[in-house]
Amino acid sequence: MSRPIIKATLALAATLTLAACNEPAPMPDRRDGAAFFAENCTACHGDTARGDGPAASGLPKPPPDLTRLSRRNGGTFPDAKALAYIYGGPGQGHLARVMPEFGAEMAEDTVPVKIDGIWTPTPRELAGLLAYLKSIQS
Repeated sequence: MSRPIIKATLALAATLTLAACNEPAPMPDRRDGAAFFAENCTACHGDTARGDGPAASGLPKPPPDLTRLSRRNGGTFPDAKALAYIYGGPGQGHLARVMPEFGAEMAEDTVPVKIDGIWTPTPRELAGLLAYLKSIQS
């Protein structure tokens, strides 16, 4: 192989490598959210998200059935309310919550999610969790 061809090949390989490094990560989807849920939420909310996890009986207030959030909200999934509660909204003092706040740990990796018609920077893991929760509504 001649030197010009080798140089051109190396330049092309370097360009493709750099381009691959700069591609944004794909938007999280329901599968990502299901994985997050399985790792962080099933102890209380149960495998089916109905509030029947193994730790639920020891809580002062039973976890809600997460498959009915839309039904309890007039048929519309309550994106903003769910995100605020999961993230740890300012209206919920730490003593009033049983559920841990997830926001502080993941605030640096955000993606745009449309919440109440407004594109909102949302932690990647919570965006996936919202997609999952929406997908399990009954």
